[in-house]
Amino acid sequence: MDAVRTIPDLCRRLISFALRRCRASDDLCRVSVALAASQLAGSPVVRISISDTGAACCLEEFRDLRVADPRIFAEKWDGTLAVRTTGASDEEVHYYNLNLKEGGTDNMLTRLPSIAKNGMRFSGTEVCLSVSEKFEVLLGEIKQFIEKVLILNIPNIAFELVVQHENVYKSCCGDTFLPSESMPSPFSASNVERLKYGFEDYILKRRNNLDNNLGLSSNAMEHLRTGMGSICSSKISERQNPGLTVDAVIIISEFSDQTSPCSMECGHQTQVLYFKDFLPSTISKSSLIALKSIDWKSYGLTLGNVMDQGGGAYLEWENLPPHAHIDVIFHCYQAEVNFPPSKLKVLSERSLLKKAAKLALDDMKEKHSGILLSDRALKMGVGADIVEECVLDKIDAVIVLNDRKPERCKEPVPFLFEDDCLQEMDFEDECEEGEDSYDFLDI
Repeated sequence: MDAVRTIPDLCRRLISFALRRCRASDDLCRVSVALAASQLAGSPVVRISISDTGAACCLEEFRDLRVADPRIFAEKWDGTLAVRTTGASDEEVHYYNLNLKEGGTDNMLTRLPSIAKNGMRFSGTEVCLSVSEKFEVLLGEIKQFIEKVLILNIPNIAFELVVQHENVYKSCCGDTFLPSESMPSPFSASNVERLKYGFEDYILKRRNNLDNNLGLSSNAMEHLRTGMGSICSSKISERQNPGLTVDAVIIISEFSDQTSPCSMECGHQTQVLYFKDFLPSTISKSSLIALKSIDWKSYGLTLGNVMDQGGGAYLEWENLPPHAHIDVIFHCYQAEVNFPPSKLKVLSERSLLKKAAKLALDDMKEKHSGILLSDRALKMGVGADIVEECVLDKIDAVIVLNDRKPERCKEPVPFLFEDDCLQEMDFEDECEEGEDSYDFLDI
């Protein structure tokens, strides 16, 4: 595991540990993050508490938690974590001090006296630390991290963010983050279905912040065109974990007002959100290659460039209309599957990501007619419109001509298609040799 480099990075890592403990529990759980700002000897100090009601903490999870350069943290943090934890079957609450600046594992752990639970049955963990950091920076980073985790719509976890400003604002406020209300059945739905609802909710809330006129009404949902895909592979190599699954959700949204802040902010660039094992993560290089090799043109999309900016992927489109935007999210995780030996396949994450993306695009195309048409389909559609218009014009002309003649003088109607209007259309460019954009690649 990579060493932490900033205080916000450390907080995100500790919240990730709390999430894992909650996912290991079969009960409803809560992850609570509390920030308290105060003054110490004239310097601002923020006390951070990250607690959960999940399974008991395993101290081994802190073994690889190291700071990249202790000198960077020297003026902001003393390197100490105060931990208290207990399991449902434990009779005591255990207390520890962890010093992450110590070089050896034996030196980093100090066991403190435990406290009896007196027969009470509960489990949970709390990790506390005090840092000298800008309060607004910490609050913004933590809130953004929680908002991303909520996209997954994990059904048994609720988040709570409590903010207390001592000697600053002299106030205390709390926010409770629950799974999206649009999720109809969070416990019975599949992971990709929860991802779909969570991603839609995330996009609408983000754009509501950019454009206050958008709102979170049903009208806003009508502008979203969503497709989802999921694929799982069980691997037979002992060096690889079985049941690797990739979920993909792709959303194309439209803006009624091209001058709105939301429309101008989104532009023709797509940030690809990537999750690994139910946590926000940096996208791998193999996944970047997979994004480049997707046959976007068969869906009427022209990919200009794929950029890697600090572990985050960005897609640039060349042919998006000014009123449209594309959002993409992938989640790669291990699923428990029991495939018979004859159906075992060795598929890489790169291959699975491509297939999941194709399934999502096909799903969107099937649900929303007239969207994601290939270049060939668009040209044929234009040609069909020309033919239809020409036929209607000829029929109208013959009817008018025939109506002008007396009944006894009417001659048989002329051949409707003797004119050469249809010959004006040239479809030779559709018969060129090479790859037919109408044939989809099996990605």
